[in-house]
Order: sequence, then structure tokens, then C-alpha cells
Amino acid sequence: MSFADPHTRCDRTPAWQRLHAHYDAAGRGFDLRAAFERDARRFTRFSQQAPYVFADLSKNLIDAQTEALLLQLARECGLEAYRDAMFAGAPINGTEQRAVMHWLLREPSPAQSGQALEATDTVANGLREVHATLDAMLRLAERVRADEAITDIVNIGIGGSDLGPAMVVKALDDLRHPGKRLHFVSNVDGMELGSLLRQLRPANTLFLIASKTFTTLETMTNAHAAREWFLAQGGSQDGLVRHFYALTTNLEAAAQFGIETTLGFWDWVGGRYSLWSAIGLPIAIAIGAQGFRDLLAGAHAMDEHFRTTPLEANLPVRLALLDLWYRNFHGFASRSMAPYSHGLRRLPAYLQQLEMESNGKGVDAQGDPLPYATAPVVWGEPGTNGQHAFFQMIHQGPDTVPVEFIALREPGRDLKGQHPRLVANALAQARALMMGRPHEQDGHRRFAGNRPSTFLLLECLDPASLGALIALYEHRVFASGALWGINSFDQWGVELGKTIARDLEPRLATGDVQGLDASTAGLLRRLAPMA
Repeated sequence: MSFADPHTRCDRTPAWQRLHAHYDAAGRGFDLRAAFERDARRFTRFSQQAPYVFADLSKNLIDAQTEALLLQLARECGLEAYRDAMFAGAPINGTEQRAVMHWLLREPSPAQSGQALEATDTVANGLREVHATLDAMLRLAERVRADEAITDIVNIGIGGSDLGPAMVVKALDDLRHPGKRLHFVSNVDGMELGSLLRQLRPANTLFLIASKTFTTLETMTNAHAAREWFLAQGGSQDGLVRHFYALTTNLEAAAQFGIETTLGFWDWVGGRYSLWSAIGLPIAIAIGAQGFRDLLAGAHAMDEHFRTTPLEANLPVRLALLDLWYRNFHGFASRSMAPYSHGLRRLPAYLQQLEMESNGKGVDAQGDPLPYATAPVVWGEPGTNGQHAFFQMIHQGPDTVPVEFIALREPGRDLKGQHPRLVANALAQARALMMGRPHEQDGHRRFAGNRPSTFLLLECLDPASLGALIALYEHRVFASGALWGINSFDQWGVELGKTIARDLEPRLATGDVQGLDASTAGLLRRLAPMA
């Protein structure tokens, strides 16, 4: 790496060995019900308020000694110094020699904060560019919001250029401009875009082509199909200028496509961390400039919490330490997300990319194989749907799956009388997982209980609260990746399949199977006549 890496891999610390001894002595047989009986203040000790998010960690398989040892591990790993390096703009993405500064997208300008920014040149220069682009983006968003002829906005992207904006727009639907419908297209399967286009009129549609390089295969395939549809339906070449915008750094390619209106971003913004950048234009169109600034402000409040709060009360760090405790000591291979909010229905999918693309690594930052597991499988559905799908397995299956509940104190704008029933279900599931019914004589009705969960509570689902929640997960991923000693900001595992696909696509037309394994060759022969 090109900078003095300040942190140490977790298994190379004395605390790692002490944690193993502690797990064997007390952690393996830890019982939540007994822990609550022993400590009347357990809820208070293991819950905390962070910006916009209250967290109850008391139903997790930890006690004061466990958390103390985990915090000691974090310090011995140099987590604080590594965090400070990120906020200083150091190139902590070592394989790509890049800084990691998505947090800068949420940083207020000195004029807004009334404070002079103490920062490196990298950060100070970046902040000026960030606010110039942000102001331009929000002006553009307001212009689209004021254009009554545009009723449908279609965001064409994939991965971080789709999951983040789509999740936020759906979450904040109560605040969406009533005259604008937002659509998100990502899959290269023509059924997704085709079925949407049948519902649209070119004169009323704006397409946002979201691709950093303007070369992403899936995005550009859909973009060209959308342009062909627009022209075939009577749209003019000149009309492309009004009905197609690009969120990209490749201005030349966008111009060749016929696009004049572009917004860019920087190589220190990873795709899965990009919703705060120009990639967030559909969010700004949906909820307006002030709503977008509130989203940024909530995230910035969590940034400051993570940057300045001692580890003992640092919520992203405490959650990351739980992740390590469960993955590397208890051996829990997955975590289920259960947002009891229809607005957060796309949050599990968003977190799948954020966590598994960031920390799904088998080598450390130096490229050496790791002797332990890293990211768990993250999956889930909104409650109460999940209760009628997979909660059976979580309650009575042989594998322990920690659950993360997210609930709102205040309901959305519609059918508010149903909210108490929704929240009661979330509380009931968390209690049932812990208490179980271990003494039931009928084995079919017996629940072992002692199954861990975390409960996150927001006052309401507004832009600031959502921004803080997303930033909480971003910093949690950073902290757990730092403890595991991996680079959370590259994703080389995504590239191999793309390379092979480029080789296979022309073979579907030619039937050429030379050099392929027998399985791929056999499947290609069956598919080739369809080309």
C-alpha cells in the first residue's frame, strides 16, 4: 500500500487469543434469559442513542466482559487510526490506490457550517468540487420538478447506480413530488425495460443514464434500447437533449450518445457508496433540494458520531464488533434484516451489496489468504411478510441466524391505525426469539429460544433519519472490514464473470465451443439456436 497502514489484522493481536479463551469459557453457553435475570440494568447497559437511531443491543449474546474484550481488540487492531486515515483522505483503497471519501459528499461547506475546514489538500479541494456539483445537481432537480410535461423519470443503472437511489426513493415516497413517477431499470433482461416502456409516452419521459464510465454493459444496453424506443415513437434527435441526462464522468461518450446534460463524480466514490453524489439525482427529483440536503445532513451527523465518539459508545463500531463475534467465534454464517416498514422494503437488497460486495473477501489487504470467515450472508424481507415466509426457520431451524429489526416510532401518512399492530409484531418476534418455549413437551411446538437480535428504532422515516441509518451501515462495514484486515473498497470478484460473458456472447451466434468446459459447451449448444 502507498501509505503507512495504521492497522493490524484481528488474528494478529493478543486480544484475539483472549477472546477465544473467553468464548470457550463463557461465550459458547451464554444464555440471554439468564443474563436478563442477573442484571436488571441490562437493557440500559446495552442500548444507546446515536444520531436519529436508537439501538437496543441487549438481546445479543454478549456481556460486559465480552464487549470489553472486543473493544480491546478494536484498539489493538488500530481501528481508530485507520478511521482517521479515511477521514484524512489517505488512499486506503490500496489495490486501486484511491482515497475513500464518500463521507465528503455529506460534509457541509465551510460557508454552511460557519467553520473553517481543517483538512488535507485532498479533502479541501474535494469539498469545493463536491459542493459545486451538488448545487448544480439540485438546480437541475428543481428544474425537472417544475417541468409539468415530465411525469415519468426512468433511472437506468445497475448496482450502486440503482440500488441506493431506488431504495431511498421508495423509502421516502410520502415526500415524493405528486406529479412525478420514478422508475428504476437495472436488469439487462429486456422484459424489465420493455414492460415499462409500454406504459410511457416519450414526450412525458426523462431518462437518467447512470454509469460512471458510460460503458457498463447492462446500463448501456438498456440505454441504447431506450433511445431506440424514443426515436421510434416519434421523438427527434434534438429531443434526446431534453429527454436524456447522463450521470457519468465520460462526457465524450455521453455526447456521442446524444446527451448534453451531464453530472459527474469522482474516483474516490465507490458505486455502492454513491447515492450521495450525482447518482442521487432521482432522489433529489423525488423529494426536492431541501429533502436531499436533509438526507445529507442526517448522514453527516452519523459521520461525526463515528469519527469522534469513543469506541465504547460508537454505534457503528459496536455493531461491527458484534459481527466479528458472531462470524468468527459463534460461527453464524448469515444475518437476517427485518425492517418493519414498507418504506424500507428495498433496504435488505441495498445492504446485500453494501456488505457482501465490500467485505466478501478471502484475502487480506496485502493479498494473503485469510484463515477466518469475513462477511456473513445478508438477507431479509420487510415485516410482517417475513414472519409468514422464513421466520419458521429462524425460530426452529438448526442454524442460529441473528436478526436485525428496524422499526419506526411514528407511522407513515397512510392508515396510521395499523401502525401499533406492525410495531407489536416486531417486538413480539424479538421477544419470541429470545424467550422461546424450551420446556414445551410437544417437540413440534418447542422453541429453543436464546436466539439473538438487534433492534434499531427511528422516530420516523424522514430524509435525515434515513441518511443517518444508511451512514450507520456504511461505517459498520468499514469497521468490520478494518478488523478483518481486508480492503472493503474494491470488488475484483465482480470482474471475472463480466470478462467471461464478453467471450461467450458472440459464441451464442456462432456455436463455437472451442476451449470451453463440457458443461458450458453443452448449454451453449442448446441455447445457440435461439440466437
